[in-house]
Amino acid sequence: MTLTPAPEPVVPRPGPAAPPAADGPDAGPVLPRAVCEAALTALLLFLIVTAVRWLVGPDPGSAAARPAVLGGVVGILLALLMLSPPGRCSGGHLNPAVTLALWRLGVFPGREVVPYAVAQLAGSVSGVWCAGLVWGPAAGRPPVRHASVRADPAWGDAAVLAAEAGVLAGSTLMLAVLLASPGGRRVLPYAVGLTTALVIGVLGPLSGGSANPARQFGPALLAGDTGRLWVYVLGPAVGAVLGAWCAAWTGLRRPPR
Repeated sequence: MTLTPAPEPVVPRPGPAAPPAADGPDAGPVLPRAVCEAALTALLLFLIVTAVRWLVGPDPGSAAARPAVLGGVVGILLALLMLSPPGRCSGGHLNPAVTLALWRLGVFPGREVVPYAVAQLAGSVSGVWCAGLVWGPAAGRPPVRHASVRADPAWGDAAVLAAEAGVLAGSTLMLAVLLASPGGRRVLPYAVGLTTALVIGVLGPLSGGSANPARQFGPALLAGDTGRLWVYVLGPAVGAVLGAWCAAWTGLRRPPR
């Protein structure tokens, strides 16, 4: 598809956006929370590869319906993972760009951005690798290709970069608005899941609809499809920074820590 120091972490999301992890020293050591991020991201990618394998692997079915179905599946998975105990422990970002956005929004410590991002990317690779073990050669052959996303041939690098950045900029503004009130924080996982479903359903056939560096990192590496990986990593990061800047301009952002 969170704010003042408290012993219990605040919930956020993966996909285009996710809620923040625990805020402040009471959150405890970063390692256990980073491990949760790695495990949750691995599970998410394993399930995405599984979904793609069964949606496009055995029987092509209706090509037009696939992005909408996959978007719905991923959106629901995202919300469930964010609401799970490990998700509540880590904040359930599952997306390096979301972690970056939450830092720039002032609700996540800057010193923990790198540990979280490394954990998420490692989880992406391990989740895709495990899916390959379970589903065998079918997971790596076309059209599955380890669930690596590809843009429509008519979309150049600049167009894909703009789409990825735009999604994260909008998601970051959504986070800023929802995190500004307790009521917004409660609906955040559902909002993130719905946003993720819409992004995949609408942009999936066009730009690829990743909006998450971890979503494409593991699949692209294992599929040997790294030509545009830089676009899917840079675009969301640029969007996160841009969205946080817009939030600051509108008075929604707290100073980064």
